[in-house]
Amino acid sequence: MAMPEIRNYTLNFGPQHPAAHGVLRLVLEMDGEVIERADPHIGLLHRATEKLAETRTYNQALPYMDRLDYVSMMCNEHAYVMAVEKMLGVSVPIRAQYIRVMFDEITRILNHLMWIGAHGLDIGAMTIFLYAFREREDLMDCYEAVSGARMHAAYYRPGGVYRDLPDSMPKYETSKWHNAQDVERLNRNRQGSLLDFIEDFTVRFPACVDEYETLLTENRIWKQRTVDIGIVTPERALQLGFTGPMIRGSGIAWDLRKKQPYEVYDRLEFDIPVGTNGDTYDRYLVRVEEMRQSNRIIRQCVKWLRENPGPVMLDNHKITPPRRDDVKGDMESLIHHFKLFTEGYSIPEGEAYAAVEHPKGEFGIYMVSDGANKPYRLKIRAPGFVHLSALDEMSRGHMLADVVAILGTQDIVFGEVDR
Repeated sequence: MAMPEIRNYTLNFGPQHPAAHGVLRLVLEMDGEVIERADPHIGLLHRATEKLAETRTYNQALPYMDRLDYVSMMCNEHAYVMAVEKMLGVSVPIRAQYIRVMFDEITRILNHLMWIGAHGLDIGAMTIFLYAFREREDLMDCYEAVSGARMHAAYYRPGGVYRDLPDSMPKYETSKWHNAQDVERLNRNRQGSLLDFIEDFTVRFPACVDEYETLLTENRIWKQRTVDIGIVTPERALQLGFTGPMIRGSGIAWDLRKKQPYEVYDRLEFDIPVGTNGDTYDRYLVRVEEMRQSNRIIRQCVKWLRENPGPVMLDNHKITPPRRDDVKGDMESLIHHFKLFTEGYSIPEGEAYAAVEHPKGEFGIYMVSDGANKPYRLKIRAPGFVHLSALDEMSRGHMLADVVAILGTQDIVFGEVDR
């Protein structure tokens, strides 16, 4: 009997593949079930964020940042406000810096929880998704408590943060889903301020991370799907422009929070986890350890914020709004308020680049001003875009099923890839 011939296929992966959420088209050239070439077609999502920003004042362009990587909202805002502040030459009150760092790390945990849940789901682990979303819910409540929105917060503003941390947490009420007994249990850690709630979370969270590790770290199916998949050598990771967990998984301890510290990161104690093999499993271990380190940072911020009250916004009403009760009683303040929200402020001619250690890597904003009240040009350096361009190289020689694992390990969000 003759050998069955193996045919070469060109396979369309997407646009509705569960690992790519409707916005990625991969054209895969297959030799049987082995990938010979992977060609990511980007542009199915065209957000036009950079172009939109050219027609909006500096403050109006801020909420677009939340929508770039819609799992790491406040970190995107952070790079943007840092670029604006750099060009204005202003520095932010120290309390606002601590609040920003605390929310950056809350955001990092939010991002990694989403990643571990979705990555697990993509390659066949159901339970982890439900576990991760249980903790996400609490952190989403922190977003909501400070900004009023669960996701697109627009909480960081040029000059500080929108308002100080609230003294109370939203509470559950009795309903047809929760009886009085349930509600009493659910509200137990919501009796105090937002800081009390966050502190309670940091006490509980390490045990939660232990649970995720129990589900995955030594699970032999998980290891079969991730060990030695998508290996990137340290040299190659540098050449490809990897940042964040992608480069740290390959053993390079590059982290902007340590190498180019911004805000108050140089005052805080934390470690940078690195991998050894540069495979999907190592990047998993790096991100899990990052969740523990973020938890450490949040605890330090909570302690400092409790002991040090102070302003959270610059007192310069050319760039920050006056207090609400001043607007109601003082003509000067009313004018400032009106001018700020209608035409904004002009930034002197020049350019600036500001980058943060975003959960997915280096997220940078390059801003050019021609002296007007809106950016002349805004260039976004999104980590996901760089990582996606390495998908071809990472998946060659692997099987079709491994493409899903590699997409998962890159932790890609298309809002920032297609900008």
